[in-house]
Amino acid sequence: MRSLLNRAQPFALVILRVALASILIAHGKAKLFGGMAVHKHFVAALGMPGWLGYFSAGTEFFGGILLLVGLATRFAGLAVVIEMLVAIVRVHWKNGLTGEHGYEFPLMVCVAALTLIFFGAGPISGDWLLGGSREPK
Repeated sequence: MRSLLNRAQPFALVILRVALASILIAHGKAKLFGGMAVHKHFVAALGMPGWLGYFSAGTEFFGGILLLVGLATRFAGLAVVIEMLVAIVRVHWKNGLTGEHGYEFPLMVCVAALTLIFFGAGPISGDWLLGGSREPK
């Protein structure tokens, strides 16, 4: 059974990437294509420059696309981890882990992205095809 599970690990990374990418793309698309003014205002209300809203929306949308196809996976994962840590600290922490708008969701997104930083995209990915994620022999 363990051997079967070990052989299935590349598929688990694909599932993780697709699930995480779907969430990120959906959130980023809503911000970039229709809600950017509101998002910039929200970011400014947090005490940060409003133009950082472009970076967070871009991280979600374009980072999600990179994760979906498995390109620059570790870089995209790092960008998502940074964004989620900012979101947790600046927006969600005060609501607790499971309170309304709590930090449980951004924490899971952060952990999923962190997992991809450590494991990479796996052999079913653009990174692998380009030779960027192969272990040295």
